[in-house]
Formats: sequence, structure tokens, C-alpha cells
Amino acid sequence: MQYDELKEHIKQAMKAHDKVRLSILRQVHGEIKNIEVNERRDITERDVDDMTKRVIKQTKETLEGSIKAGNNQERTDTLTAQVKMLEELLPQQLAGEQLSALIDAVLSETGATTKKEMGRVMGELTKRTGGNFDKAAAAKELQGKLA
Repeated sequence: MQYDELKEHIKQAMKAHDKVRLSILRQVHGEIKNIEVNERRDITERDVDDMTKRVIKQTKETLEGSIKAGNNQERTDTLTAQVKMLEELLPQQLAGEQLSALIDAVLSETGATTKKEMGRVMGELTKRTGGNFDKAAAAKELQGKLA
């Protein structure tokens, strides 16, 4: 997602008076602003996606803690909705046949044949897709293909 798109989503949430959506989008925006200010550089699409993924991870951890602590259902529902909203903003992850074809291509190009080389293959997959692939499915498929 582009930085301008994020700002537009914030404006839409403000106009719709959607406090749940607005709070999580502002959290992502704040994290991105920190990068912009601290590192003094322009924000890329990858920065926005990476920060969105980080906020998703943090929110999921908070959700797990909330469930374990037995917090009220409203809080749990809010956190679940926020995670779902953010996941919708991310680019669709590569999976299924497309992922399988890419794995085959990377395996043939790198010449990887053993499980010891799995990290190198996963790194190449990450580089080619920008991290937008189902890592669990890729790892499972690689374990089946590597000796």
C-alpha cells in the first residue's frame, strides 16, 4: 500500500466516524512517521507494508494477552476487527500454484538440494516477492522437496 493510500484510508475513517478503524490506521501512520522523522528519508510502499505487518503482529500479541487475561469480549472483538482491517490493506500473499512454481524456479536457479540450504531458498523467495508469500506453506513444500 502506498503512503498516500494510508492517509486516504484515515480520512475515510474520520468521515465515517469509524473509531476502531481510525485508531489502528493512526497507529500505523504514527509508526511510519517515526521512520520518516528519525531516518530522514521518503517512505516507500515496502515501508508501509512492513509497518502494517508489524502493527498486525503487535495487535495479535495484544489480542492473545487479552484472551488469556479474560478481558471483556468487546476488547477482544475490537482487536480482532483491527487485525482483519489491516490484513485487508496488505497486498495479497502469493500462495498455491503460483508459490509452487516460484519455489521450483528458485530451486533450479540456486541448485539447492538439501534442507541445510532451505534458508537460502527462503531468502531468495523473500527477495523476489518482497515477503508477500505464505511462509508456512513454502516451508512445508520445501521440506518435501529438499532431502
